[in-house]
Amino acid sequence: MLIPHAKGLIGRAGLIITTVFALFLLLIPQGVQAKDKNAWDHNLLKVGVLEEPKTLNPWLASDIWSNNVLKLIYQPLYTHEPQNLDLIPWLAESMPVYDKANCTYLVKLKPCNWSDGSPFTAHDVVFTAQLIKKFKIPRFYSKWKFVTKIEALDDHTVRFTLKEPKAMFLSRTMTTPIMAKKQWQPVAEKALKTKKPLASLLQAEVKIPLGAGPFKLKEWREGVYIYLVNNEQFFGRGKKIAGRKLGPYIKGLLFKVYGISDAAILALRKGAVDMYWNGIQPGYLKEIEKDPSLEFFISKKSALYFFGFNLRKKPFSDLAFRKAIAYLIDKEFIIHRILQNYGMPLSSVIPPGNLFYYCPRGPVYGQGLSREERLKKACEILTKAGYSWNVCPVDGQGNIVEGSTLLNKDGTPIKEFTILTPPADYDPNRAMSGMMIQQWLRQAGLPVVARPMAFSALIQQVKWRHDFDCFVLGYGRLSLDPSYLRSFFHSSMDRKRGWNMSGFRDKQYDKLAIAANSAMDKKERRELVCRLQEILMIQVPYIPLYNPLLVEGVRTDHFKGWVSTTGGIGNIWSMCEVRPVD
Repeated sequence: MLIPHAKGLIGRAGLIITTVFALFLLLIPQGVQAKDKNAWDHNLLKVGVLEEPKTLNPWLASDIWSNNVLKLIYQPLYTHEPQNLDLIPWLAESMPVYDKANCTYLVKLKPCNWSDGSPFTAHDVVFTAQLIKKFKIPRFYSKWKFVTKIEALDDHTVRFTLKEPKAMFLSRTMTTPIMAKKQWQPVAEKALKTKKPLASLLQAEVKIPLGAGPFKLKEWREGVYIYLVNNEQFFGRGKKIAGRKLGPYIKGLLFKVYGISDAAILALRKGAVDMYWNGIQPGYLKEIEKDPSLEFFISKKSALYFFGFNLRKKPFSDLAFRKAIAYLIDKEFIIHRILQNYGMPLSSVIPPGNLFYYCPRGPVYGQGLSREERLKKACEILTKAGYSWNVCPVDGQGNIVEGSTLLNKDGTPIKEFTILTPPADYDPNRAMSGMMIQQWLRQAGLPVVARPMAFSALIQQVKWRHDFDCFVLGYGRLSLDPSYLRSFFHSSMDRKRGWNMSGFRDKQYDKLAIAANSAMDKKERRELVCRLQEILMIQVPYIPLYNPLLVEGVRTDHFKGWVSTTGGIGNIWSMCEVRPVD
């Protein structure tokens, strides 16, 4: 999705741009110096980033800056095409053949090479899977623990045997990046000889990643830039995959580290970079949206930002109390005033960017209602459930007044409760949302305080100790596979450090969640996932709030061919299709 060209940003970074740009020119990597200015201008994609990768070790990398680089190097057997997000073969030759009787998958591999020219084989796939299982590598092991056997039938055929049917096998297990056995076997053997094998594996330094992707590492000058060059061994070069003829059509990518948004956006305006690989905040957009040299892409994110309850304690264990709060929260206000219209109100725990599984069934609380109508509806629900007030926010004539002291069903005052949020310097949107929710609830006589808290402390209090009342949190990069519906809400996950932070327990939900994760037919699974979404909207353990839209900027005079998909234009499809402007 595009928005009109833009013009503006002046400002605070004007004084530093000359210095930044001069340093940038001095630090151009060897091989793209000014002696070949056209190659620099027209064949090297310059990308502005705020931070450099924290690591090139794929087992340790969990930050976005590391993954932005590594996903162009390490590749999976299957990936999602950008238009409909369908799963397609990538390193695999075709979709796997499923043997229902034996619960096995047979996968044929494309003939391709690693970036050093050595052949990619089934033995690399087997090694990767066995490494994950043996070391129980965090973030990967849960996708593989139900795979009981991995066999290389020949150099280009792999058979996977599963303990039981698992729907996530294709969309999560098979999207695991594959590692070169020749590079990682010595590392693994060395790690196994230490007292802490997993820690040793995760701490292993990777200087030159060996991958099968469209790019390979050329140079990394820490704190300044990381330089990737075209991988001539890339299996997709010149091939049509998902109806797209792939390159890369550029010589390489230069990730230039700026540290702050001001400098990175100014570099984009000055032409020092061709793309700013980060979301642009609405405050900047107002200043730069009319610059004819810039083009902006607005993309949906696979993200969920929500208001959560602690269902383990009263009054939050009362469904009527939760529904009343759901009516009081004005999502449209949050979108218009806090997100400045760069977001979407959510009516499901699966975001709209997940095209196949998004299914907003169930009640949508308060949509289109005025503030007065929301208050009246909330008071109606609470009164019917047996609550009362010292001063009711709706008087006998139906007029709205300032509510005072909501009382429990036994006549005792509701104790003051707290809404925990991240601090404004971590996420201003969540912090401000918490403050507004505090205001709306107080209007109804609810004794509530919004309390910003350091993010790590918030997670400890909510996830580890379950010592909280309510909270505003979010998942910024949800998997397209909906298996997280079990992780977040199944009764078995209601434990210290478990992902069921709200303490939601529902036998029907548990049964459907297990069935959804085992359903091998996509249509059948979608229906089960839709029913799960409906139950959550009815039972309200979370109130889905919003999904911020991702706004990214590029220059129009340098490169073209960007591919917009859920999650933005910073994807492997863009990097394989973008090319210099004629």
